[in-house]
Amino acid sequence: MSLRRRHLCTALAASALLASPLAFAQSALDEVMKVKLIKIAVPTDYPPYGFVGIDLKPQGLDIAMAQLIADRLGVKLEMVPVTSANRIPYLQTRQVSLVISTLGKNEERLKVIDFSHAYAPFFQGVYASKELQIKSFADLGGKTIAVAKGAMEEQELAKVGPATMNFKRYEDQAATTAAFVAGQTQALATSVSNAGLMAQKNPRLNAEYKLLIKDSPCFIGIAKGEDALRNKVNEIILAARKDGTLDRMSQRWLSRPAGELPL
Repeated sequence: MSLRRRHLCTALAASALLASPLAFAQSALDEVMKVKLIKIAVPTDYPPYGFVGIDLKPQGLDIAMAQLIADRLGVKLEMVPVTSANRIPYLQTRQVSLVISTLGKNEERLKVIDFSHAYAPFFQGVYASKELQIKSFADLGGKTIAVAKGAMEEQELAKVGPATMNFKRYEDQAATTAAFVAGQTQALATSVSNAGLMAQKNPRLNAEYKLLIKDSPCFIGIAKGEDALRNKVNEIILAARKDGTLDRMSQRWLSRPAGELPL
């Protein structure tokens, strides 16, 4: 091989090495569309967002959202069960293309991954029997409400509810929920995830969501640099907001519409 040709080959190889990270970073959407499959990290132990039903199949709001993304991309969905601890590493190591797992957005996470528009609320609320009329915070006057000691639910309710609310304080969320289930209080102030677990274990309790205490929306996690995929996901979310799909999904799983969510 001539010296000139050897230099040309070396230069081409170096160019390929320099270009490969960029090509890889922008390839997620193209790869999904090429293989007609998207891998999405989801929870399977966190009702009502993601859990295994009596038919042993994953279900919940996050599961429905993952299926919606796959359907609107026109590809097959492969769900990858994750925990709170490993969901971001799964995304960073490209084991999944997206994380749909009650993921909140904050400054620390923004340093390592990107986020879509919000797709669902995550909130603390007041729950009580369907037979108990509670339509406003004023209706909590004179009611006994189970709360965990030191939990934000009591602090936030104290700001907006009447002074005649009667808080019954318990050591933790499990004890608080157990007290409500046992009929020791008329209402329960807790997170939607804890309420979902309560409803799953006690379907005959006839408890329902009554009032919103505080909201903290869920976002879809996307690997850094995957702008094409992020833009496509945002496009799907915006369309689902416009046609009412997000509201219907939220109503089914959280007993309230998605409402106005941050972009």
